[in-house]
Amino acid sequence: MAKTKKEEVVKEPLAKETVTVEAPKPQPKPVAKKKPHPEDGWEVKDRVYYLKGNKKPLSAIIKASGLYYFDEEQGYERELKYCKNQKSPFVDEMKGDQRLEHIIFRSGALHVPREKQTLQKLLSLYHPYKGRVYYEWKPKAVASSQIDMLKMEVAALNAAMNVDVDIAEAVMRAEIGSKVSEMSSSELKRDMLLFAKKNPRLFLELVTDENIQLRNFGIKAVELDILKLSGDQRHFMWGSTGRKLMTVPFDEHPYNALAAWFKTDEGMEIYSNIEKRLK
Repeated sequence: MAKTKKEEVVKEPLAKETVTVEAPKPQPKPVAKKKPHPEDGWEVKDRVYYLKGNKKPLSAIIKASGLYYFDEEQGYERELKYCKNQKSPFVDEMKGDQRLEHIIFRSGALHVPREKQTLQKLLSLYHPYKGRVYYEWKPKAVASSQIDMLKMEVAALNAAMNVDVDIAEAVMRAEIGSKVSEMSSSELKRDMLLFAKKNPRLFLELVTDENIQLRNFGIKAVELDILKLSGDQRHFMWGSTGRKLMTVPFDEHPYNALAAWFKTDEGMEIYSNIEKRLK
């Protein structure tokens, strides 16, 4: 039998896949935040300036020329001068004659009407003496500050009315010392309310200080000779035996250090021992 030839299978080459590569999209350059210009939000109004330190001489003249202001946008110092006939305090923006004017405070104050914008901008925005020799009176800012202070005073007085007796004693001991031990409850309440009214910020700080009671506890223990503080205020010892209990870290208030030590394992045992003796 004749052998049949094997049919040769011709394989066609595989078609190459076309891969489309997208070019990377150009990333937008970050836009640098533009610093606000000093004159942004400028309000045209009458303005008053006062010398600092409650100074009220009959007249005081401050420099009106030979001044310089570093311009952030321009990147260099620009010369300043007050000329009544110019629209800008910057010398490089002036045109024509420059008639220099004096800047005079009378009895410690300088009232500048809204029409004198050149002088106002020089004093309010660019003059190097601003905040050092004089300041601008800003009623809105003063009113806002006064409101914040009144709110704080109300909060302090409310806290003083509702505070626990032990905390009240601790707070007043931090303020007036050992006199607290001789005060009646009415006297303690009165002095605490006066303290809250006089210095509300400090009062609220003391009331919310978590160590204030521990500090008061330590002071009472020393007053009753249960504990003793060495003359150099570096060591706390037992009053009866003189045995050293703790060393005050350098440059730290002794009773603050004692309050922190009462929170340690060793200090908690001593605290419990003292607490039993105070009862």
